[in-house]
Amino acid sequence: MHRLLARQIRQSTDESGKVDLTKLGELVSAAYEESDCDRRRTDRAIKLMIEELEQTHKRAEQDLGRAREFLDSIIENIPIAVFAKDAKDSRYILLNRAGEEYYGMPREEMLGKTPEQIFPDKIARAVNEQDRRVVDSGTPMFLEGHLLEVGVKGRDRLVNSRKLLIRDGSGAPQYLVGVIEDVTERITNEARISHLAHHDVLTDLPNRSAFNAALGERLERAQEAATSFAVLSLDLDRFKEVNDVFGHPVGDMLMRAAADRLAAEADGAFVARIGGDEFMILMPDDISREDVLGLAERLVETIGTELEVDDYLPHVGLSVGIAFYPDDGVNAATLLANADSALYRAKREGRGRVRFFESEMDLELRDRRLLQHDLRQALELNQFLVYFQPQARVDGEVIGFEALLRWNHPTRGFVPPDQFIPLAEENGLIVEIGEWVLREACREAASWPRPLQVAVNLSPVQFQAGDLERSIHQILLETGLTPTRLEVEITEGVLIGDFNRALNLLRRLKALGVRIAMDDFGTGYSSLSYLQSFPFDKIKIDRGFISNLEATPQSAEIVRAVLSLAHALHIPVIAEGVETEAQRAFLAREACEEMQGYLVGRPDLIERYLDLIGVTVERRLYA
Repeated sequence: MHRLLARQIRQSTDESGKVDLTKLGELVSAAYEESDCDRRRTDRAIKLMIEELEQTHKRAEQDLGRAREFLDSIIENIPIAVFAKDAKDSRYILLNRAGEEYYGMPREEMLGKTPEQIFPDKIARAVNEQDRRVVDSGTPMFLEGHLLEVGVKGRDRLVNSRKLLIRDGSGAPQYLVGVIEDVTERITNEARISHLAHHDVLTDLPNRSAFNAALGERLERAQEAATSFAVLSLDLDRFKEVNDVFGHPVGDMLMRAAADRLAAEADGAFVARIGGDEFMILMPDDISREDVLGLAERLVETIGTELEVDDYLPHVGLSVGIAFYPDDGVNAATLLANADSALYRAKREGRGRVRFFESEMDLELRDRRLLQHDLRQALELNQFLVYFQPQARVDGEVIGFEALLRWNHPTRGFVPPDQFIPLAEENGLIVEIGEWVLREACREAASWPRPLQVAVNLSPVQFQAGDLERSIHQILLETGLTPTRLEVEITEGVLIGDFNRALNLLRRLKALGVRIAMDDFGTGYSSLSYLQSFPFDKIKIDRGFISNLEATPQSAEIVRAVLSLAHALHIPVIAEGVETEAQRAFLAREACEEMQGYLVGRPDLIERYLDLIGVTVERRLYA
């Protein structure tokens, strides 16, 4: 201040040293005015600062309030029960909405109360004991899958619970905070999923995975203890026929009934359904062959008894193959393969049988697999042949030929069709083979001077896979054969799989001009209904009825009935397997139109029947 006044005096002194008081007054007055302005500016700055601090504090309080609301909203809406208690007496001071739902009571009935005032004595004591343990130790408590006897609407629940201690600023216990997650449904679903992963959905028996695991454990135990045990491979006989005829719902009920009978009769043995109509049974350790055979025979008997299913009485049977550890295999793969070999033998010998594994069965199964492997190369190596068997009117006039597939194996020679055709149907190769037969038969027939018909068998697999209509149409175009000269023979197996699809396909084939014949008539379940559904061009009476005409009166009556039905429906009939003049005479008396069999001619290469097709030997040699 003094320095300011000295500066003002100097500024007011002239050259003679005289002070100009007027000027000095002006300077002092200006200094006071400037100081007053600075003070006012400072006051305004302080005021603005105070206002800003007030606003900041207000915003902080608002943010804090919003944070509290946000936190309260989060806690309130967390989908698991959240609670807080006073650490001193376990009195509830906070409970969210999920907690209300879990405990089955409004929070007003819990807040401010201790466990003794809320829960039954036993539960209250357990809750208090847990709380004291957490408070005394300071260690959080974790319980997984814990069964609580109190829960939603009073029902017992499985929960995951967490409880921890919160201390105040001085380190003293202040709050107990916990969460309870109801995992009852989750654990139940996990148990259900685990059950489904190891059990068959239809029968609730253990499935293939569970059986393999049980077999693995049994093998380990048997190896350590030097014990033996038996494995049974079972297959329902004729189940597919029942399933196709009566439908899948009845088939499913039949499967469940059969599974129940197997499980009940097995008397504690491990029974599993490994797929389709196949079952496996794992027998106890050191069981005798006599006891295993006795059980297997009881199983065959109990399944062989007709099962009444929803007013149906479908008849199925059971075949059983048996293998023993360690005699028939020391590992799972060998043991199961040998049990299957024994089952295959049982089914081949007539079904409804029990067979123990024998060493030659393994060779037989290996041979079957080798034959199936060779079958894949037969087409490429041109090992298949088409034989032709004449078809004639009953008076002897040849009207056509049936094309029959033969396999000339390079080392085995001619393999019977009933051996390799089922194998081809199993692996799907029958589609390609069937197309080859059709093409060869049509190509050959198109070259005959006489316009005789040619009949070709179709497998049900050809109807289910591939494009049969396109294939036949293309072959007719390629070979130039008139469609009306081609007759395709089907069994009812073509129709019982997917009836509507097969029926539509047959109608499209008929629209091409191709003739349709019902083969093996009278040997299945539903031939009569099929005759009503589709206008067949011909019916073939199965050779089994013809061969027994002279020996069995019932066969003669069946043939008469079929012929009478066919005549009423105006459908021609051809009889298969005619070998004697007596059989031909019977058919002639009953007005059967056509016949096929050794009496007319045996299946052979077409060269044997050149005269019948109108080709001279010279023309054939030089054509």
